[in-house]
Amino acid sequence: MMRLHLSTLTARWPADTMPAMARYESRTRRFSRAEYERLIDLGVFEPGEEIELIGGQLMVAEPQSAAHYTAIVKTARALEAAFGAGWYVRREGPIGLDDDSEPEPDVAVVQGRPEDYNRAHPSKSVLNVEVSESSLAADRHRKGSLYARAGLADYWVLNLVDRVLEVYREPAPDAAAPFGWRYTPGEVLGADARVTPLAAPGASVAVSQLLP
Repeated sequence: MMRLHLSTLTARWPADTMPAMARYESRTRRFSRAEYERLIDLGVFEPGEEIELIGGQLMVAEPQSAAHYTAIVKTARALEAAFGAGWYVRREGPIGLDDDSEPEPDVAVVQGRPEDYNRAHPSKSVLNVEVSESSLAADRHRKGSLYARAGLADYWVLNLVDRVLEVYREPAPDAAAPFGWRYTPGEVLGADARVTPLAAPGASVAVSQLLP
């Protein structure tokens, strides 16, 4: 067995005589949704900490500017009016999407009432809306791929940078996408346009009602 003294460790070694060192490859730890919810139950995260589980990875949500938060409130109110009774519009609430994802869309519409989800988060929504500033690229591509894989038929990105609403409705497989699925190019609507949610075909929402 080779024994190294402190003086040996601090001495200069010729390149061809340096002792072999073990190589270590860093790895990331992936979490299932069950493990993630267990961490929440154990109080690992601080109350109000902006963490969500995306594809097995813990992600920090975009910091909220005043405009970002105002847009969330306005969008939720507009969708509550559009959908009416029998629908629950959630603000920043978790969706148990699949075994390794529990995203928290800024606004999501699910069937039923709040009381229906007092034991478990909803696993399916009919509309998700992400309000985007610095997270615009991630919301279009990474979140978009995740929602497309789950078969979400109606996904909106409220783009605060350009003050438009991007509407995505056609999930399609794509091996190059982060989660193997993507939406086909969406429709971009300006502030003077109106949009009809797929699950509320009798409603019409002005894009200006959503923007801060």
